[in-house]
Order: sequence, then C-alpha cells, then structure tokens
Amino acid sequence: MKIPTCAKRYKELIVHEHTRIDPYYWLNERENPEVIDYLNSENTYCDNTLKNTESLQEELYTEIIGRLDKTEESVPYLLDGNYYYSRYEEGKEYPLYCRKKRSLEAEEQVLLNNNLLAKGKEYCSVAKLSVNPTNEILAYAVDFVSRRLYTICFKNLKTGEVSQEQIPSTSGGFTWSNDGKYLFYVQKDETTLRSNKVFRHELGTAIKEDVLVFHEKEEAFISSVYKCKSKEFIFIGSYSSTSTEYNFIDANEPEADFTLFQPREEDHEYSIDHFEDKFYIVSNWQAKNFRLLTVGLSDTNKESWTESIAHREDTLLEGIEIFRDFMVLEERHGGLSQFKVLPKNGTAHYIKMEAASYMAYGSVNMEFDTPLFRYGYTSLVTPSTVFDYHFGDKTKEIKKQQKVIGGYSEENYVTERIYATATDGTRIPMSLVYNKKLYVEGESSLLLYGYGSYGHVVDPGFSPARLSLLDRGFAFVIAHIRGGEDMGRYWYEEGKMLNKMNTFTDFIACGEHLVKEKYCAADKLHGMGGSAGGLLIGAVMNLRPDLWKSLVAAVPFVDVVTTMLDDSIPLTTGEYNEWGNPNEKEAYECMLAYSPYDNVEVKDYPSLLVTTGLHDSQVQYFEPAKWVAKLRDMKTDDNLLLLRTNMDVGHGGASGRYEYYREVAFDYCFLLKS
Repeated sequence: MKIPTCAKRYKELIVHEHTRIDPYYWLNERENPEVIDYLNSENTYCDNTLKNTESLQEELYTEIIGRLDKTEESVPYLLDGNYYYSRYEEGKEYPLYCRKKRSLEAEEQVLLNNNLLAKGKEYCSVAKLSVNPTNEILAYAVDFVSRRLYTICFKNLKTGEVSQEQIPSTSGGFTWSNDGKYLFYVQKDETTLRSNKVFRHELGTAIKEDVLVFHEKEEAFISSVYKCKSKEFIFIGSYSSTSTEYNFIDANEPEADFTLFQPREEDHEYSIDHFEDKFYIVSNWQAKNFRLLTVGLSDTNKESWTESIAHREDTLLEGIEIFRDFMVLEERHGGLSQFKVLPKNGTAHYIKMEAASYMAYGSVNMEFDTPLFRYGYTSLVTPSTVFDYHFGDKTKEIKKQQKVIGGYSEENYVTERIYATATDGTRIPMSLVYNKKLYVEGESSLLLYGYGSYGHVVDPGFSPARLSLLDRGFAFVIAHIRGGEDMGRYWYEEGKMLNKMNTFTDFIACGEHLVKEKYCAADKLHGMGGSAGGLLIGAVMNLRPDLWKSLVAAVPFVDVVTTMLDDSIPLTTGEYNEWGNPNEKEAYECMLAYSPYDNVEVKDYPSLLVTTGLHDSQVQYFEPAKWVAKLRDMKTDDNLLLLRTNMDVGHGGASGRYEYYREVAFDYCFLLKS
C-alpha cells in the first residue's frame, strides 16, 4: 500500500535569535478537513499494514479478556452506615455503583449503572460520584468526549429521577457541605483546561446563581476541593509542581469565607489532614523528603507548626492515614512502598511485605474508629490483593485477590530486582519478570517500559494482559529512572528541568545493561512509554536508534519546544516547573537538545508504533502526527512506522473495560510482528 505523505507548509519559528523551520505546523488546525484526511490516511495505512495480523489481534484480545473475572466486584467499604462497592455484569463494558444499608446481607441499591449512562456513546468516563450527607441525592461527574471536561449531574435516590440541573465544564472534583444543601465544585477554563475556579452551588437553584468562592489566577497553579476524613473541614487546594497552598472552612458553615491555611511559597509543598484538635501536615519545608508536623486549629501559619516525624535522607514520606488508636505512615524506601504503624500506646513497626519487588498502597480507609488498616498489594507475579491489617494482633486478612480466569500459577514466573549503572555512576533499579518455562537467557525478546516525569512512580504491579507477552517468551522490565520519585525526592529533581537528559540516558543505560547481561538477545530489545513516557521513547530513539528492535510511543509529548512556547495550548503554563520555561534561553536550549520532533535526523530508525487520540486534552493529537510526518520524510530505513489515531477518544484511550484491551492487543501484536 502507498505510504501516506503529508503536505509541507513551512512556518518560521524564531526564539532567542534561533530559527526553527516547521513544515508540519499546520496540522494543529483541528477543524481543517485536510488534517482529518491525513489522520484517516495514516489509520488506513496502519490497518492495512497489520491486516495479516488481524487473527492474532483477535486471538490476543480474546485471550486477555478471557482472564478477566466477568462479574468482578470491589471490596465493600463502610461509610455513614452504608456499604459501598462497584461490580460488573457479565459482558458489560462499565461498572454498576451500588450500596447496601447497614449490612452486606441487605438489599442492593444501584446508585448508578454506567452501562445505561454510556448507551449510544463512543466514550463515557465517570470521574467521581458521591451521595450527599442526607443520603438523598447522588452527584456524579461524567465526560462523554474524553477532553476531561466533566458535567456534574444529580440523581434523586428516592425516586430514581435524574435532575435537569447540571453543572458543565468541571474538573470532575466536588464535595458536599455537611448539611447536604451545597455542593462545592471546580470549574475548568474551556480553552486552557486549567482547573482555576471553585464555586458553591445550592441544590435546586440555577447554575448562574452559583457563588465563586475561589479564583486561582496564577497560571502555573490548578485547584481542587475536598472534605477531610473527619468531615469537619472543606479544603480548597492550589497546586503547581513545586508549590501548594490551602484555604479552608468549617464544613458545617458552607456560606462562611475561606481562611488561608499557609501562604504559598516557592519550593514548598504540603498536604493537610485533620483529627480531633490538630491539623496534620506532610511538608517538605526544610525537608526534601518531607516530614510530618502538627498545628492547632486556630493559628495554622507554619511558624506554629510542631515537628512530629523528622526528615529522613533515605526515606520519602508520601502520606499518612490517621485512626483513633494508631497512625500509618506511607513511605518509600529503596524504591519500594512501605507502611509504618505508629500506635498511640505501643511500639512502632512495619507491615511485612513478601516479595523483593512489589507495589503497595493505602486503600479505602474512611473510618477513624476501627482496628483495621486496609491496603492493596501486588507484584509482577502476584495478582492485586486487598488486605485488612489488624492492628491489635498484627495479622493480615485477605479480603479479595484478583481472579485470573483459566488458571494462573505464580510458580511459573520469576521476578527480580536488578540494577544498571547510569553515565554518571548512579545505580538505576529495574523490576524484571519472565515465564521461566519459555525464557531463554541471551535469546529472548524483552520489553522495557519507562515513564520518568512529574515524580510519578511506575510500581511493579500485576497485569493479567501482560501474561500474553510473557507466555510468548517475552521478558518485561520496568526501568525506575530519574524523573520519577522512586528513590525519593532527589530522584525526581535529578530528572527534571535542566537535568531532564538524565531521564533519557538512564533508560538507555538500562537497555544497554539488559543486552550486555544477556537478559535478552541484542536484536530483540523493545521499548514502550506513554505521554511523558512517549517523550522518553522519542528521545531515546534519536539518541540510540540502533539499540531498539521496535518502540511503542502512546500519546507522546514529542514537540516539546513548540508546545511549551504556546501558552494557548491547554495546560502549558502549568508545566513550566516540570520542563522549564523556554522563554528563558537556558531552558529553551535544554529542551531543544532532547525534543524528539526537533531532533529527527536523516538516518535509520527502529520500527515504531505511535498512538494518539483526536480529543486528547493532555498531549494534542498534532504532536505525534507531526512527528510521524517528519520521520516519514527523513528516515532512511524500511522498518515499520505506524500512526494510529483514535478519532473518538482522548488521552486515556477507550473508556470501556473490554474495549480498552483491544488497544492493548493491538500494541502487543505490533511488538510480536516486529
């Protein structure tokens, strides 16, 4: 089939007396029929190129969904006398959200059937749902476009009627006042998609009468609203990637003016919880890896804060969970999550974890007066498990473990924690898994996955879909590269802004180590990443194209310089603290050195699959489209280059439970074909 071509319309871009010529800038014209025609031509080419794999795609898809529990149900949790949970019905794409009153033996009440909500829609995502304190009204936030612009709707739980009263263009975040009469919600700017205004809505009144209670005017900040676990306070949070600020009111006085908790400061991040007569603050004030402080309810300025848990150089304090008789510190040490239990009376201790490499996280813990801490646990070989930890006798109770239909034996798989050495001598951890019956040292294929931005940690968790690769002889590795917060706050800061190149060279070092130590064949190393991880893939492809057999870049952020210079693009200005502001020359030159689009050259590249969504609100579709067009024009090899644009969805891909796995099967099929 004829390879798609994209028309060149040269645009001159001059910054800091430096000129770039962009022949594909015009692809950002979303409403231009030529743009849609080009995207469709790439889709047709992609489908036709992989047409001989359609049976394999269907085989993979059927295999993957065949492992899923068709009637999966979450572990119920107790809140205000009701047990809440979600469940799936066999063959349905979306969950039902349900509750039972006072007892798990009581009659089920379906709060929201997402399948009915999604009927006739190409996309349907529910961001949040919450019953008001009188237990009469359900509020839920839904997006039918995949732009992450959510409409808040209201349902009368006594009559089942959905009100005509709706609040459009929100972030999906909201919370109720304690009297159940008011809803505080966050509105998004429809152009920039920045969550910048918090309103108070009185039930039964027109939206135009809603009261603006907070307006975040600084472009680098976004806003949120929530009620703390004690239900006594409502907080409005303002966040940038390096600074936070909170305002609060008594949740029993919804019409009161908000009070500033602690003014924002550069490089000061903090979070707040409340219990009895104190606020508990997790803060990086004079503490790179964060520490725990407390303060009384009246004077909350940081000069009044008292240290409770000191800063530790080797341990990141990620959060806390407060109970009446004990507290749990959620920490990260040596790249792994851990829980430290601090009883009011007794000796502090850690909850024991079983594997050398795993993922653990606090689950739903809504009650103070309980002897239990609920947490989730998984590893690359252990299906997701929910535990209740009994504080009194230090025992663990499994409440649920993810079912793998058709049979699964952990004994058939091996997981390891291994290390590569970066160019500056830093040890980079990796999490490895393979099927020991099929894996052959020095001969097998291997997929290396990475992200490495925003301090986000890709923990080593179980994936039933991934078994389809492992059971075909692939090994799978997660590279815990700098730019994430895997090894603490320092790890993040060494992979951002002017240090960003470390992220890419770390990933390359991991790939080189895997080949050198014969974890895979030299010509069977593959890479994958999405969003900022797609930037990672684009950068390492330019730096070391010879290292990879194939690469998958999902919704990739690849036109870094142009995007960061355009403050009209959604979310750009809020990213300056992550990537730098290219209006400053030093930051501009740093970005220019790694921006995948700007560094495409006339040379051979590995096989590449690029995926995007037309309605993507995080990384606009035109970035990957321009990148592929430029690669087509300049690359000198005959390897696969495919662009697949989902014309119905955005950044997160398909919203349906099963439809999502069609995309996974497609990606896996590309890797297997490569």
